Amino acid sequence: MATIYTIGHSTRGADELIDLLREHGVTRLVDVRRFPTSRRHPHFSRDPLAAALEGVGIDYAHEGDLGGYRTPRQDSPNTAWRARGFQAYADHMETEGFRAALERLEEAAERAPTAIMCAEAVPWRCHRQLIADALVARGHRVIH
Repeated sequence: MATIYTIGHSTRGADELIDLLREHGVTRLVDVRRFPTSRRHPHFSRDPLAAALEGVGIDYAHEGDLGGYRTPRQDSPNTAWRARGFQAYADHMETEGFRAALERLEEAAERAPTAIMCAEAVPWRCHRQLIADALVARGHRVIH
């Protein structure tokens, strides 16, 4: 089983993010934002980020099917979630799109040291935590 890191880009500079990835031996970054852009931090938009990572030997992949910003199902079985966004993401986790994307992430992590990235700095306030929980349940080690 793989060790998978999670990171939120937050207000960091690109160099700081890259330094953290390199410090932990990460050679593949999987962007789990549904929309891989940032107006406030344009260096974290898909193309500039991919170029910066490529320049230091880190592969970039966008996995939109693992992205957040979902809408809860009308018949949602996940009504215990107080945060509507987490309820919506829990619903999304039951879809074939999520399962297939999670399998692609697992396969990538078996081949190369991998981190998943979103914008939120704090993992427990981000859907990365739910992805991490799914990975741990499948036997992987996750480090935030």
